[in-house]
Amino acid sequence: MSYTLHRGDALTVLKTLPDESVQTVITDPPYNSGGRTSSDRTGRTARAKYVTSNSSHDLANFPGENRDQRSYRAWLTELLTEAYRASTEHAVVMVFTDWRQEPTTTDALQMAGWTWSGTIPWIKPASRPRKGGFKQDSEYIIWGVKGSLDNTRDLYLPGHYIASQPRKGRVHITQKPVEIMQQLVQICPEGGTVLDPFTGSGSTGVAALREGRNFVGVELSSHYAEVAEQRLHAELTQEDFTLAGPEA
Repeated sequence: MSYTLHRGDALTVLKTLPDESVQTVITDPPYNSGGRTSSDRTGRTARAKYVTSNSSHDLANFPGENRDQRSYRAWLTELLTEAYRASTEHAVVMVFTDWRQEPTTTDALQMAGWTWSGTIPWIKPASRPRKGGFKQDSEYIIWGVKGSLDNTRDLYLPGHYIASQPRKGRVHITQKPVEIMQQLVQICPEGGTVLDPFTGSGSTGVAALREGRNFVGVELSSHYAEVAEQRLHAELTQEDFTLAGPEA
């Protein structure tokens, strides 16, 4: 198995990928969620949005969290259109989102050409309580297909997942559990290639390599690109992962 990690803007890099070169797209773009006014969108960092004030970790922020909903839809549509072009027939796309952006994400996916095939809840037991109301303990994975789903494979995956964000060894603000990602990457045929235009700390890539898939990633943040590079290298060489630098 192998991986390629591009450092730079996702849309710019996607436009350079060959047609029909990947079999699965799994990504967790910046949600751009919760900013109803200009000051909301520009005055709060990603850390302020997604990390509780009493959190013990001090992880780096990431860019791309300041779009309003209309520009978010246009931007995501263009990204998913390029991902569609780079995907083979029967390829599956999965896009993480939250409840606020779930309708917009389904619009963008379909506008890009994918056939929307469902919404997979990701339930997080360790999540913030809500006084006087219902706990917001779920995010969502919007998934679709290029053309039609390949139903010749003897593959049956769950319709929802339950897992909390990693605590031990956590290296990204919105890091996804590798155990969930390992199940998701199984939708990619063995030996195929998984694309993640928003690699973050590299959890999708680590999962892909563990499950016998190749990986192509893109990451804009130089800090998180370095973290992802270290994790992917450690996974490929079966070395222990130890984050070098000030965040270690």
